[in-house]
Amino acid sequence: MNRTAERVLSIIAVVMSAVGTIFAFIGMGFFNLIKNDPAIRQEMEMEFMADPTMTPADVEAIFTFFDVIGGFMWLIIIAMILSIILNIIGIVNIWNNKNAKLAGIMFIIAGVLAGILSLSSILLYIAAILCFTKKPPLQEDIQFADQPHDGDTMRPL
Repeated sequence: MNRTAERVLSIIAVVMSAVGTIFAFIGMGFFNLIKNDPAIRQEMEMEFMADPTMTPADVEAIFTFFDVIGGFMWLIIIAMILSIILNIIGIVNIWNNKNAKLAGIMFIIAGVLAGILSLSSILLYIAAILCFTKKPPLQEDIQFADQPHDGDTMRPL
């Protein structure tokens, strides 16, 4: 059975997820640089304190929020890496028509981990649906023109 559509969709999705993961690592590096640099932190504190409505407790709450965001970003990066791994497992399972249902399950889990409605996850959902719905064609008995057709009196040309 020809599974080219599933292969193409899953390969595009794995490339998009890998690029997204690389950009997430770069973004996380910049975020950590800004968060951990004392000069930048002091400048941000000065800007926050210039606002008369901000208190030192509010400024500390903002920096605590930055720490929480940093942890959440690591969680997203780990989920994206797991998505890439499951996507590659699905590609290997579908490559030679080994196990299309297992590949479909892997594609769905990878799509959820890549982001529920991201473009790469939508491609993975489509590939999973194709894995579940495509069935191999049935082998029908080939009838020749010289053989009688179930009571038909006419022969095909």
